[in-house]
Amino acid sequence: MPGYELFGEEEKKEVNDVLETGIYMRYGFDGPRKGIWKAKELEQEICDRLDVKYAQLTSSGTAALTTAFAALGVGAGDEVIMPTFTFVASFESVVSVGATPVLVDVDDTLTLDPKAVRAAITPKTKVVMPVHMCGSMAELDELKAICDEHKLILLEDACQAFAGQYKGRALGTIGDAGTFSFDFVKTITCAEGGAVITNNEDVYLKSDAYSDHGHDHLGVDRGADLHPFIGYNYRISELHAAVGLAQIRKIDTFLAILRNNKEVMKNALAEVPGVTFRRIPDPAGDTATHLSFFLPTEEKARNANAAIKAAGLPSFYWYDNNWHYIRNWAHFKNSQTLTPYAKELQTALDVYTTKEFPASDAVMSRCISTPINLAWSAEETIERAAKLVAAVQSVL
Repeated sequence: MPGYELFGEEEKKEVNDVLETGIYMRYGFDGPRKGIWKAKELEQEICDRLDVKYAQLTSSGTAALTTAFAALGVGAGDEVIMPTFTFVASFESVVSVGATPVLVDVDDTLTLDPKAVRAAITPKTKVVMPVHMCGSMAELDELKAICDEHKLILLEDACQAFAGQYKGRALGTIGDAGTFSFDFVKTITCAEGGAVITNNEDVYLKSDAYSDHGHDHLGVDRGADLHPFIGYNYRISELHAAVGLAQIRKIDTFLAILRNNKEVMKNALAEVPGVTFRRIPDPAGDTATHLSFFLPTEEKARNANAAIKAAGLPSFYWYDNNWHYIRNWAHFKNSQTLTPYAKELQTALDVYTTKEFPASDAVMSRCISTPINLAWSAEETIERAAKLVAAVQSVL
């Protein structure tokens, strides 16, 4: 799955360019850096690759989400509709700006159920945030229509789906803004990093300043920049950007390998009666980082997960996972924070101490995902497919 599997001379060359200048910060020090601007280069390559006007790098995907919310004017009293199946950073970023996360059910796409989104809209709703989990996309036509109808912001959390597409358009470019993560186990990696992308110049300029303490970056001397508003330190370093620059230039190779390996695995598993697969709204745009499938019952899914692991293969049973599914987010449900929430936000979040999501449970309790790797040989891929099939068959 992750780009770090094919880390090589290209990454070392880009990093060495930075090391030789001794300037590891992305801003300032114009003379000593000798024309080396890796973050600027990577931002331009992201724009070119995704056919989007603006990209702003950040220190992580979480920082990208927080920056995007701020740039979109989302804050106290605003509700953000998001899925029950995501990474914890999704709700962390919402509460970080004082907004209220409103969690709703997922369907067999493993992403937001448009019907659940419609049912959750209130006068306080400001944003719908689909999360393109495990490399594949949400039902973006339906979600965009809902947002247009209700005059809501569509923010794509595409942190797990860089270079994926929906009907010919890059994921992250269909909404008002999109975000990516480039951490160590994403499709391409900076080791740590993220990005906000948008076609809206105002959102971009605010993201640019917000992620660097509010600096407007309009002067020739960063130390003399004006500060139109308060920002934070969500900058990426030149060293991290350098790694990402080499990685993005390999993305077509990564996608080709992932898609081939996933096809081998899926075709083998498709021969097993009782197995069904995640619905992908646009299969051609899938980044193929995971093969996600369903067993007939929770019991069989649990048993299959154990059998797959016993066979020496990685397997994610999200229903029990405490990073990605609401069922085990005790810290979220119980508002376990180091500092108190504002009263209105705390009142809104109290509902999650008892709220249940039976529709999501019915999907996630039967779901297993296995990651697809870049480094497998053709023979190893076939061998792994056979082991996967045998493990699943053993419980059916």
